[in-house]
Amino acid sequence: MIRHSILCAGLAVLLLSIGCKEKKKEAPKQQGPNATIVDVIIASTQAVSNTVEANGTVIPAESIEIRPEVSGRLTLLNIPEGTRVAKGTVLARINDADLQAQLNKTKSQLDLAEKNEARLRKLVAINGINQADYDAVVTQVNNLKADMDFYKAQIEKTYIKAPFDGLLGLRQVSPGAYVTPANVFATLQQVDRSKIDFTVPERYAGYIRKGAAVQITAGAQNNKRSATIIATEPEINATTRNLKVRATVNGAPIQPGSFVKVYLNAGGSNSSILVPTNSIIPDARSKQVAVVKDGKGLIVNVETGLRSSGFVEVTKGLSVGDSVVVTGVLFVRPNSNVKVRSVKQLKDILQ
Repeated sequence: MIRHSILCAGLAVLLLSIGCKEKKKEAPKQQGPNATIVDVIIASTQAVSNTVEANGTVIPAESIEIRPEVSGRLTLLNIPEGTRVAKGTVLARINDADLQAQLNKTKSQLDLAEKNEARLRKLVAINGINQADYDAVVTQVNNLKADMDFYKAQIEKTYIKAPFDGLLGLRQVSPGAYVTPANVFATLQQVDRSKIDFTVPERYAGYIRKGAAVQITAGAQNNKRSATIIATEPEINATTRNLKVRATVNGAPIQPGSFVKVYLNAGGSNSSILVPTNSIIPDARSKQVAVVKDGKGLIVNVETGLRSSGFVEVTKGLSVGDSVVVTGVLFVRPNSNVKVRSVKQLKDILQ
């Protein structure tokens, strides 16, 4: 009886040992690298409206900083803040007492020189004096006239006038202050008409022409307005490779300094592969996207074209039918195991 019990116990230990070995052999089959779970879209061609979107800034039709041309003390300051002034309005005057005194002195000298020239002219006509003496007096008269013109010009500079009709800004000086050409009295802007400055990449420079219309949206307003291109810079910026463009706003003016979106029609529509903006992996030398093929992750170099707030056009590197990773992009490594959780639609991602 005891021998039978010992035999049963030994058989149980043997079976337990065999079971443990089988479990140890099966365990490695359950281990291994964890698959990265991602969502993908299937690359396909879609119609793309070839509209270039650019950022622009509103500028007034005319704008200056009011500064004096000469130094001196202000004797008149006529800058009513925030009001409109007409062209030619005297906005300020600088003390010109010394210039007026110099002008009067020169005028007296000129009167005397002209009388002397008149007497000598009669004498030279009858050979009463030589020609050289007469020429010296004529030269003196001309020099004094030039001096008078100089002082008049200097006195004119002491009058600061509005060069065009416009709206005055905030006053920066006070009456009686000593000013120099470095001082800004205020700003003067012509705000009845608005202009827009914006830049576009050089590849679209061929679509920019004088008189062409563009669409704009200003601030939080979603309604589009039109503007007309009036000029461009002669050359493309060598640093940014962008072309600077200027347009005038049609209709009511927009407050200067406002941010606007500019939409330029660059040649109609075409069909291209589109991917979400966040699926693009920026690289120092190129742009990349992650794709899934046979359960493995691949990193593919791509070239992009049009860009919008939600998607990017891929011009090279992807083929129709490729599974492009749109979530978990940064966790995908080359040849790593990838599990696709769902296939999304581009329109659902952009919403």
